[in-house]
Amino acid sequence: MDVIYSIIGFFASGGAFMYPILLVFAVGSAIAIERFITLSAVTHKNDAAWKSLQPLLNQGEFDEAREIAAKEDSIMARILNLGLALQGAVRRREDVEIAMEEGMTEVIPQLEKRTPYVALASNIATLLGLLGTIMGLIEAFTAVANANPAEKADLLSASISVAMNTTAFGLMVGIPLLVVHTVLTAKTNEIVDGLEMASVKALSVITNRARRQLEIAA
Repeated sequence: MDVIYSIIGFFASGGAFMYPILLVFAVGSAIAIERFITLSAVTHKNDAAWKSLQPLLNQGEFDEAREIAAKEDSIMARILNLGLALQGAVRRREDVEIAMEEGMTEVIPQLEKRTPYVALASNIATLLGLLGTIMGLIEAFTAVANANPAEKADLLSASISVAMNTTAFGLMVGIPLLVVHTVLTAKTNEIVDGLEMASVKALSVITNRARRQLEIAA
């Protein structure tokens, strides 16, 4: 209970700027949680899709792989399906590669959306904390100017202590949000790298298969 009372006292003594910082924390946390859940679900689906499609691709079972990719609800399957749809219909590697690259350009913005807002919330919380401290110091010096000289030192130290609470709270909010933003960015990059890896492997299998068919036909 003492800890709770200390937190409440710390928040109450920080002044009006504590509330917008708390609001920024709530919004940033909500976005971070939504992004983490979404990216985790995407990673799980992509891993499952690649495990089911990779053996078929390696064995040259493109028709079966195409059917599975069309049914799978994952970004990985969607990208690979764009390449598999052209398998057998075209002979140029560039056509298959361009099709999957176009799919990547559509997918990447979906993976990255709203993540920058977490970093923005971190910066806003820190700046609000500094602004709250500056405003508090202005009020403190204004009050001290009209105070009894004997009380000025105590009044000034108490006012500065209160004003610094907003900076402390802003940093307490901003630092975790910045760390979470880094984690989300790394998770997004990991997904993109996995999609690129799968696209390159699928492209290699498709083009090698087409080359062998041409050699046999020749």
